[in-house]
Amino acid sequence: MEHSKPVLVTGATGYVGARLISRLLMSGYRVRAMGRSLAKMKSRSWGNHPMIELAEADILDLPSLERAARGCGTAFYLVHSMIAQKKGFADADRTSARNMVAAAAAQGLERIIYLGGLGDVNHPDMSEHLRSRHEVGNILRSGPVPATVLRAAMILGSGSASFEMLRYLVERLPVMLTPRWVHTLCQPISITSVLHYLQGCLEHDETIGQSFDIGDLDVLTYKEIIDNYAQEAGLRKRLIIPVPLLTPKLSSYWIHLITPVPASIARPLVQGLSIPVICKDNRIRSIIPHTPLSCREAIRIALEHIKNQQVETCWTDAGCLLPPEWAYCGDAQYTGGTVLECGYRVRIKGTPQEIWTPIQNIGGKTGWYFGKALWKLRGDLDRLIGGFGLRRGRRHPTELRVGDAIDFWRVLEVEPERRLVLLAEMKVPGEALLEFRITPQVDGSIELKLLSRFLPRGLGGILYWYAFYPFHEWIFGGMLRALAETTGKSMVRGPERFTPRLPDSCELPQQKT
Repeated sequence: MEHSKPVLVTGATGYVGARLISRLLMSGYRVRAMGRSLAKMKSRSWGNHPMIELAEADILDLPSLERAARGCGTAFYLVHSMIAQKKGFADADRTSARNMVAAAAAQGLERIIYLGGLGDVNHPDMSEHLRSRHEVGNILRSGPVPATVLRAAMILGSGSASFEMLRYLVERLPVMLTPRWVHTLCQPISITSVLHYLQGCLEHDETIGQSFDIGDLDVLTYKEIIDNYAQEAGLRKRLIIPVPLLTPKLSSYWIHLITPVPASIARPLVQGLSIPVICKDNRIRSIIPHTPLSCREAIRIALEHIKNQQVETCWTDAGCLLPPEWAYCGDAQYTGGTVLECGYRVRIKGTPQEIWTPIQNIGGKTGWYFGKALWKLRGDLDRLIGGFGLRRGRRHPTELRVGDAIDFWRVLEVEPERRLVLLAEMKVPGEALLEFRITPQVDGSIELKLLSRFLPRGLGGILYWYAFYPFHEWIFGGMLRALAETTGKSMVRGPERFTPRLPDSCELPQQKT
């Protein structure tokens, strides 16, 4: 299939965007993927595809957006600021949409395709999240470039935020105290159907400038969706007890404690559950032929992907990935203080591949190899103060790519059999990096280094570092010893404490900001 102009996909590393890119490339489209980190995009399965172009740009930066849109025909607008911006997402979404309108007009795009949300905008209980989704659609349609708006409710797919909330709540709670919204009607849609309709809009000119509701077969209450999940997961039917006084705020805190989804994301999602989200018309089915799935079929497919470790994208993929500037040099005095460092090393008989395997498997169900109780305690404390904790896990048990979440860390750099750099996303009074470095030695052994770097924020950050400092030698030394034992290879020397040299602190490859 020949296509003269590339298709611009904004939000290229997001949950929907990354999957859509794979689908478009398989269909023969030239795609220009737009994101804020080239390294993050290059690490995707399509990062080196011959039909892909990677454009580093920020939707909030109009000049960079215009450069990314130059020469494209259609733009898929799949950006949502709820995860990255949290409380300020509505303002960020508003600015982003206006920038897209301006860039599309300036670069002569032919059309914009947007995925928004269902729900009656005039409903008195309309949430800020859904209201923002509608507002973005209106802004996109107000410009000179025609915009197609697809409105969807809950997306059922492995790795989506809504599905992860559903999965963890049902699997962990045989008895649920729920708000009254458990009886609200919803028309969920599988991620497969969402992608089919998005691509279908590109291939059917009848959709240009139109607005459509999209959903799968079933219109169900959230209680019925919970029942469907329990049946497909082979669980006993859950006892659901509606509690009128359970507010969205309290519900979000409960979700925060039970599921990997933090309260800052759960709250706007929960607020949207109080109003019906069902399709008012099914016109799109006559334009874009498709066999919709039942709710149980969509859940079954999602669970199979999780079981077979085929989760292509996850809600945790979203967000900015820019390393702190001080990461480029160990002593960042210009930032207002000196970076605090500690390093530990061990020499092991083995090959880089043998040493790398347990490192790339770290976190998630594998854990951190040593001090399990302390890691769990740190994760629980982080969760209690609003952080991710350890429950976020990881997308895949053995595969690592730039931008992946690993518990309360984010993969900043990954070089197989050489180096892994993690950026802390737990709640700490400063910024922290954790690095594993593999270096072959002349005697045939392998030196494995573990480097911890911390830029404290004020006196609290300094006190935090030194309060935990006594545990560093025990935890990090124990981790290196456990990693060596996991390989089955003997240790030649160490673990031992050492002072990182300047080159060890300045080798992070620079990224554009």
